[in-house]
Amino acid sequence: MIAILIEMFSFTFFVRAIIVGLLVSLCASLLGVNLVLKRYAMIGTGLSHVGFVAMVLAMTLELAHFPLTLPIVVIAAFLLLRLNESSKINGDSAVALISTSSLAVGFIIVTQTTGFTASVCVVMFGSILAMTRADLYLSIGLSIAVLALFVLFYNQLFAVTYDETFAKATGTKVGIYKSLLALLTAVTVVLGMRMMGAMLITGLTVFPALSAMRLCKRFLSVVITSAVVAVVCFFVGMVISYTHRLPPGASVIAVNLAIFIIFSGVALVRQGGRR
Repeated sequence: MIAILIEMFSFTFFVRAIIVGLLVSLCASLLGVNLVLKRYAMIGTGLSHVGFVAMVLAMTLELAHFPLTLPIVVIAAFLLLRLNESSKINGDSAVALISTSSLAVGFIIVTQTTGFTASVCVVMFGSILAMTRADLYLSIGLSIAVLALFVLFYNQLFAVTYDETFAKATGTKVGIYKSLLALLTAVTVVLGMRMMGAMLITGLTVFPALSAMRLCKRFLSVVITSAVVAVVCFFVGMVISYTHRLPPGASVIAVNLAIFIIFSGVALVRQGGRR
């Protein structure tokens, strides 16, 4: 096993993927707890689909991905937040509206452009080979910013997530912190798409949080457990991907699914013991 790890880390692209992947997994898992508890989990799916069309557009125009994709996804995040608060369109409908529209536009662009079918596959499902040195530095910087903001405003985000009505009553500016949550989620989705792809990035936010909630009840313990699960699952998934020549994104999600099943089993055993 040690020999395999040494061999893996001898490749520069793999080291880049591990560094960025661990940071993005940590960001996604922390934000995922808030998103799941607020019933915003599917917002990640909507944003990833918006990111898909943005990255396809960037490839078509031969532009760098991040400068074009990031602002588009951030705008979409605020739009989804606004639609989610609308009395005329509920959250699920808003996500469905944005998701299907984005996929339709992206597919139209793909069908009208030739020569990058393989690149579209990378956008859909991710690739560790897509991580450049510039991506590495930018991803590290943005990930650290996301983590710093989450820690700095942890109490406010907790208040908005746990009881929005009570938070308003205590003077917390709920709108600002919901917007902050949307912004951090958008940045994390864009960062994770290079590794996981548009179709799998939501798994990084949902699975660790759901697994943690199977065993933990307190918010802080859920957050910590979710972070640990996300980091461990990502690393194990990457090792399995390398040793068995499997797609990295799919391997990471498969490990997350296995952990969720195990945690669910442990939770059922606990419930049976209490009875």
